[in-house]
Amino acid sequence: MSTPTTATAVSSLPRINEPAPDFEAKSTQGMLKLADFKGRWVVLFSHPADFTPVCSTEFIEFARRAEEFKKRNVQLIGLSVDSVTAHIAWIRNMESHFDVKIDFPVIADLDTKVAQKYGLIHPAASETATVRAVFVIDDKGIIRALIYYPMSLGRNIDEILRAIDGLQTGDANACATPANWKPGEQVIVPPPQTIADAEQRMQSEYDVTDWYFSKRTLS
Repeated sequence: MSTPTTATAVSSLPRINEPAPDFEAKSTQGMLKLADFKGRWVVLFSHPADFTPVCSTEFIEFARRAEEFKKRNVQLIGLSVDSVTAHIAWIRNMESHFDVKIDFPVIADLDTKVAQKYGLIHPAASETATVRAVFVIDDKGIIRALIYYPMSLGRNIDEILRAIDGLQTGDANACATPANWKPGEQVIVPPPQTIADAEQRMQSEYDVTDWYFSKRTLS
């Protein structure tokens, strides 16, 4: 029997603009299904292991910024292959030491079923631990963004919030967002698709650099 190639493994990972794989899993808040959160955005994030320093800093920051995610209609869900008991002990430890309240569920993926669906175990990084990954899933259950980090690099929560703001702004205004964009700044107008539209764009009221590159301010 042939050995799976790297290309095969990569092709099985969830991809942008495809439905997020559904699951049913045990968590620190009981059994949950991804489908339970339809109508809300979801940030599903995995961490290598409980009681580790880099992961602790991330959970603390997610907890401190939890209200900002809620304002954006986003449900946070953590995940690792540790047990519910380990998750509970770790959460209580962080709440005690760092004066935070971790009120989002953390999946105990002991059988790695969720990790396998989301491509979270990378043998070159670890044979058993989940890598540090983020999946932004929209209110229709579609994967809109994914970010992978090495075990040694903690996530930037500001960037995750910025990505959500950009995606939600794009959906609401049929636009794109430029590099380093932040709410309140100009957005990018989709480029014309015909020669006639390109000519018309040059005469438009947008902030036009050239026919393919235009920005506008949202009202």
